[in-house]
Amino acid sequence: MMITRRRALVGAALSISLLATACSSSDDGDTGGGAAATSVSEADVKAALDAGGNLTVWAWDTTLTKVAADFQTKYPKVKINLVNAGTGNDQYTALQNAITAGTGIPDVAQIEYYALPQFSLAKSVADLGVYGAKSLDGTFTPGTWNSVQAGGKIYGLPIDSGPMALFYNKEVFDKHGIAVPTTWAEYAAAAEKLHTADPKAYITSDSGDAGFTTSLIWQAGGKPYQVSGTDVTVNFADAGSQKFATEWQKLLDSKLLSPAPGWTDEWYKGLGDGTIATLVTGAWMPSNLEKGAAAANGKWRVAPMPQWEAGGKATAENGGSSLAIPDKAPNKTLAWAFLKYAAVDEGAQARIADGAFPATTKHLADPAFLGKEFPYFGGQKVNEVLAASAGQVVSGWSYLPFQVYANSIYSDTVGKAYIGQGNLTDGLKAWQEASVKYGTEQGFTVK
Repeated sequence: MMITRRRALVGAALSISLLATACSSSDDGDTGGGAAATSVSEADVKAALDAGGNLTVWAWDTTLTKVAADFQTKYPKVKINLVNAGTGNDQYTALQNAITAGTGIPDVAQIEYYALPQFSLAKSVADLGVYGAKSLDGTFTPGTWNSVQAGGKIYGLPIDSGPMALFYNKEVFDKHGIAVPTTWAEYAAAAEKLHTADPKAYITSDSGDAGFTTSLIWQAGGKPYQVSGTDVTVNFADAGSQKFATEWQKLLDSKLLSPAPGWTDEWYKGLGDGTIATLVTGAWMPSNLEKGAAAANGKWRVAPMPQWEAGGKATAENGGSSLAIPDKAPNKTLAWAFLKYAAVDEGAQARIADGAFPATTKHLADPAFLGKEFPYFGGQKVNEVLAASAGQVVSGWSYLPFQVYANSIYSDTVGKAYIGQGNLTDGLKAWQEASVKYGTEQGFTVK
């Protein structure tokens, strides 16, 4: 897909010797010639652009194709090799293999927010403070800016975001007299009313997804992950986690959720024919609906995310990614120039024009962006809703420094509740225990 989403991982997990890698890496920046540097000035960056060179960029996001082409036009001495080394787990495994081998390391890598801590703690990616990244404070939304930082250092620049909203099929709602739900209690009532009226129709599909689960816990104020360096706490008994488990279990028990797995042909068919009536997901969704569920053109709308408490205005992120520079990248100063171009300067605007949802506050406030009408959504100014959500993301969320692995075992723990083997509370407890065990084995102090 074009825009990043946080995804439950399938297949082999990324195993990474974090503490050993951290001990062998340097905190210093590098100008690209191998010499350590405490800071890199704008003059140094300009000199690198004037000198030119080759950059290898690993990314699956197709909006970067135009960005790379435009960058080369602006700086003709720079040649970019844009490589799709796989999405999510596939790329992370390839990246870690390259880092371990010390060869074939790209200059730039796309890394999703949930995965970045795994590389930053290991010091496998460079601290961008060397290049003046701290001066960009306020450039990005608080949620995305927080997601690229650890221990007071900055390890990536946000290139998109996924503040959540309710996408719903207005035609289906109108047909059955269903009001747009503003709370999760109303959402559950709408689920029951819809399925009773049409047993083939469901309020949404959910066959178990780690990213969706953590996003709803995040919105509920849960903080199951607490991280301070290598000291980690995993606690799914907290109030936010239990609020999600209790309420979502009711939908499972009543069989009110379509079992169609996300991103499958069956799922897209349901979105197109109205048998899947809503999605609560990230702001990157519009282009995917337009392309994947074209049969529902003009029928969908976007509303604020349902709230856990009536009158609330709390949201969470679901998806989004950064561009990072591997610590041992061959040409780090030139790589920084590309990062800033793609995330902040002309490249950011080009990506938005190509369908990306911005992480930059300037673009989110742009009247042209906010006023864009979406024919697929009946002419609605969808970005007004999505931009508002971006400003309501609950603060204080953390991911594990081994979240990639944790997500890979979700289906074997929490996922069992979706096939009638136990409940979500038991599943979260099993997920917690397995995550604690793995973290301890990797050398973390976990409780």
